[in-house]
Amino acid sequence: MSETVEQAFIAPPYLAGIGDPGWITQPLHRASGWSYGQDPLIPRVLLTSPDQLTQLRLAPGDPDDPDGWTIRQARTADHPAWAVSFQSRTPVEIIAAFTDALTDPSGPPTASPDPFAALQDAGWETPQHFGGLAAPDGITRVERLGTPGSDLWLVETTPFVVEPTIWRATFTGTTPLHLIAAVTQALADPTPIRRDPRRIPGWARDHMTVHTRHVPATDVAFALERRISALAERHRRVTGVAPSPPREARGRTR
Repeated sequence: MSETVEQAFIAPPYLAGIGDPGWITQPLHRASGWSYGQDPLIPRVLLTSPDQLTQLRLAPGDPDDPDGWTIRQARTADHPAWAVSFQSRTPVEIIAAFTDALTDPSGPPTASPDPFAALQDAGWETPQHFGGLAAPDGITRVERLGTPGSDLWLVETTPFVVEPTIWRATFTGTTPLHLIAAVTQALADPTPIRRDPRRIPGWARDHMTVHTRHVPATDVAFALERRISALAERHRRVTGVAPSPPREARGRTR
């Protein structure tokens, strides 16, 4: 293996491109105990939480499919059912912010955070003729639509009003606010996202900052393993028990 490899560092994060889906699915399975058991003839990924209440579904295909990634949780005694969807072009780091908060063994914070707070701190503002908040470059916006009981949160990345949407995420109004806040914090984070230089997306290229440099090859090769180890350690530190991946189910799930 070469000692170094060239990597592109892209900002803002919402323009970084898709990334590796394993950044999400591998930690869910190996660090949080989510099980899978799909029919090998069906090209999709299904992961189910240990308590069987939450399911993640990843369906390949049309990148404009609003249900590229879907996460659904059943109703519990303490909270109504909720659902979240991310289009296929959503950077995996932004989806991972949601799943990392979802699987945090510490549980939700005592007080529900305001999802707009991190964006306001990062200089996002309300543009004319528009509710919610928009990034300083105007490309990504976050808003809450509807009325209590029939509302939803929307994140949309569109270079210009007349151009197609790059990606969109929707959250039912019953989605716990700390999970939505985890996504908005990821959107507001100025830290560049790393990508293979050969896979820099062409959309909104004039609006992103790209720097390439050589980094140790081991940093790239073991980035996912370090992420899984950190999340497993989080689980062990809070629960006192090291997580172990469940036995993969055989056959078709229902």
